[in-house]
Amino acid sequence: MQTIKIGLLGFGTVGRGVYKVLKNHREKIFNSCGAQVEIKKILVRNLARYQSTYADLSSLFTNDVHEIINDHEISIVVEVMGGVRPVTEYVINAMKNGKNIVTANKDMIAEHGESLFKTQRSCGVDFLFEASVGGAIPIIKALKESLAGDEINEIIAIINGTTNYILSKMTFESTDYQEALKEAQQNGYAESNPTSDVEGYDAARKLAILSSIAFNSRVRFSDVYVEGISKITPADILYAREFGGVIKLLAVGRQTNGGIEARVHPTIIPAHHPLAAVNDVFNAVFVRAKAAGELMFYGRGAGELPTASAVVGNIVEVIKNLQHKNNGRIGCTCYEEKPLRSMKEVITKYYIRLLVEDKPGVLASVAGVFGKNGVSIESVIQKRSMGENAEVVIVTHRAKEANLQETVSSLKVLPAVKQIGNVIRVEGEF
Repeated sequence: MQTIKIGLLGFGTVGRGVYKVLKNHREKIFNSCGAQVEIKKILVRNLARYQSTYADLSSLFTNDVHEIINDHEISIVVEVMGGVRPVTEYVINAMKNGKNIVTANKDMIAEHGESLFKTQRSCGVDFLFEASVGGAIPIIKALKESLAGDEINEIIAIINGTTNYILSKMTFESTDYQEALKEAQQNGYAESNPTSDVEGYDAARKLAILSSIAFNSRVRFSDVYVEGISKITPADILYAREFGGVIKLLAVGRQTNGGIEARVHPTIIPAHHPLAAVNDVFNAVFVRAKAAGELMFYGRGAGELPTASAVVGNIVEVIKNLQHKNNGRIGCTCYEEKPLRSMKEVITKYYIRLLVEDKPGVLASVAGVFGKNGVSIESVIQKRSMGENAEVVIVTHRAKEANLQETVSSLKVLPAVKQIGNVIRVEGEF
C-alpha cells in the first residue's frame, strides 16, 4: 500500500477543511487513487497557539517552511495560507525541490502566474489550483481540459459570494447597502474590512485567472477594470426591477476583434438570464463557446468544506499523475499574446440616474448632451419629484464607454443637473 505524504502550508479555514476531508473521506480517496494520504507537516505562523489549540496535532505543526520544502518524503505541497508574499517564494522553491503544488491562492496566481507556470514547466511538476476560483465549482478543469478543443468567446460570472449576498439582500428584503453589509459581516460572509470583496478586487483576481485560461493569453489582475457595489442604492434596485432586470456584480471576460475585454462592475441583467437566479452566497460561471454553446457552472463559491473539496480533488489528481509518472502534463495555457481592449473601447448599454431641476426644457437639454456625445437614448423614466427637483432615469442604446464618460462629464457641469446618482452598465436584451 503506497502512502503519499503531504506538506500543508496554512491551517486556517481552508486548511482545517482539507484536513477534515482527507480524514473523513480516507476510504473514498484510497479507492480513487490507490494510495493513502498522510499529512506529515503543517506550516503555521504562531506555533505555540496552534500546538495548544490542536494538541492532538501538535507534532505536525512547524513554523519553519524548510521542514516541508526540504523533506524528500513530501511529494505534494498544499498551499492554503493565502496572500502573495512570502507564499510565492515558498511555492516556487518547493517546485524547484521537486514538489507538486496544489493551491487555493487566487491572489498569488493572478499577480505572479507567469513566473509560477514558468517554474512549473522547467521543473516538470504539477501546479493545480481548482480551488482558486469558485470554491467547489470545477471551472478550472473544465476550461483547461474539457473545453480545450473549443474556442471560448465569453465568460460572464458571479464569483464573489459576499457581494452576491449583499445584492440579494437589497433585492429581496429592500435593505440598503450598509445594512446588508453589516448582516453579511455578522453571518461571517464578509470580513471586518470588506474592501477586497465589495470594491470588486477579489472578483477581478479570479477573472484574470479565468480569462487567461479561456482565451489562451495572459491577463493580469492589473489589466482588469474594477468597480465595486458600494454606490448601489435601493432606488437602483427598484428601477432595475421596473426594466425587468436585476443588479449583479459581474465579472466579464470577452474576446472581440479589438482584443480581450476583462472587467468587473455592477451590471443590470435581464431577469430571464441564468445568472439572475444566482442568489445568496452562491457563485456561477456562464460560458459561451463556439462549439459547445452556452454552459453554466453553479455552486458554493467559498467556505471551509466546498473549497477543501476542490483542493482534495486536485490532490487525488496529483497522486494519479505520480503513479503514472506523468506530472506536469498540464501547464500554462497562455500560448498566445492577444491585445487587451481598453475600457474606453467597450460597447454596452447604460443606466444613468440623475437629479435635475423639475421645470420645462430640462429633459431636452439633458437629451442634447447625450446626442452631442454620440449616445442614443432608449428610454426615460421620471417618477419622483423632490421639491424643485425630479429624479430621472435614462437607459441608453449600446454606446462606447468613452462617449458615455464624455456625456457624464458634460452633465456634471450642466446647470439643470443637480446630481448624478449612479451609472450602471447594462448587459443583455430585456
